[in-house]
Amino acid sequence: MGTKGSVNRQRIVEAADHLFYSRGYNQTSFSDISDETGIPRGNFYYYFKTKEDILAAVVDSRLSIFRQMLQECDRVSTDPGERLLAFAQMPVQNEQQILQYGCPIGTLSSELVKDQDHGISKARLTAVFDLLRDWCEARFKELGYTEQARDYALDLIAKMQGMSIIANVYNDAAFLHRTTNDIQQWIQQITSAQH
Repeated sequence: MGTKGSVNRQRIVEAADHLFYSRGYNQTSFSDISDETGIPRGNFYYYFKTKEDILAAVVDSRLSIFRQMLQECDRVSTDPGERLLAFAQMPVQNEQQILQYGCPIGTLSSELVKDQDHGISKARLTAVFDLLRDWCEARFKELGYTEQARDYALDLIAKMQGMSIIANVYNDAAFLHRTTNDIQQWIQQITSAQH
């Protein structure tokens, strides 16, 4: 695929990502993606054979974005507690999107888990959550929690998902900030308990 092909493929993925996030996967058609990109629908088949292929590319793109976000958390400090605090800030850093559409992974995953006809594998469907869980679990292990690390990791992700849902439903920035502070206090309690 030449440079133009790569650019068009990326435009399709970015447009689909935006539409799946803002409207939902099932409410987005090839025509919607075509309208968003200006690329004729017939040309899509050169890059993607099915809507499920576009979905898989969107999930891969989101996985890459979240990897970069975690790398940013790792750059904040060598201290695992500080890294977890940075991680907990992610929803506030993406406040406008969270308030308008919710979590980009949570919303898509909850939609797709109900729909078994989307053709995407369970492993790919949970890939971003697996990435987040494994990263958080590693930080909790670094803090000395070998037995509870996975539970704490899932607790943290669940707290952030719940916060994102409620902030989105009520379009409530104050709730988002208050709950982020609560989550950070929880992380600090766990961190200080090991020192």
